[in-house]
Amino acid sequence: MKLGVNVDHVATIRQARLAAEPDPVIAAAQAESGGADSIVIHLREDRRHIQDRDLRLMRQTVRTRLNLEMGTAREIVAIALEVRPDQVTLVPERRKELTTEGGLDVMAHRERVVEVVEGFDAKGIPASLFIDPIPEQIAAARQVGAKIIELHTGAYANATTPAARLAELKKLEQGARFAANLKLMVAAGHGLTYFNVTEVVAIREIGELNIGHSIIARAVLVGIDRAVREMKQLMAR
Repeated sequence: MKLGVNVDHVATIRQARLAAEPDPVIAAAQAESGGADSIVIHLREDRRHIQDRDLRLMRQTVRTRLNLEMGTAREIVAIALEVRPDQVTLVPERRKELTTEGGLDVMAHRERVVEVVEGFDAKGIPASLFIDPIPEQIAAARQVGAKIIELHTGAYANATTPAARLAELKKLEQGARFAANLKLMVAAGHGLTYFNVTEVVAIREIGELNIGHSIIARAVLVGIDRAVREMKQLMAR
């Protein structure tokens, strides 16, 4: 199973002081040194953490795969088409949210999603859709032309009882299996930590996990290289 490391929160620390450090570009290189299979960043409309400069420099320096999370705003789409990351992941985006609160509603925004996916496909850039593990949304992702989905694991990560956690895990298992049957590549992420990742790793249809906050929080104490290596060890099948 592959690991994508999201370095947004390195930029969050930097932007808290509007300073020059810590630099998420350097953090990305250290994450790759620790074994990251891809680097994930989210260029938001409000630029609350990752900046245009970060994206452009990482396009030049990331040696694995650069996965750009983004909304469907025309400004951001235009930047992504110019910079050409290895992959984009379309996510819902609200200005007031602390972090992404749920999956993209593909059915409700079908026309715009089709337009964006086709635009990236024409440039040879695969577009993944970050969606909840709901069969209707997974089927819609396939219908709009996506070849990759990322299942939102937030409900599983935030479950407060063993029964609720098991129920959400089953939804992830069923969603991943349904997506694989539709010939979709399956990733997963959001809220995954060193303490809850192993159950998700056991879902065979999931080929990649994208994890940010927990790794960066651990990295504050032990360094990014070690934090990534420890997560990779937990993910070893």
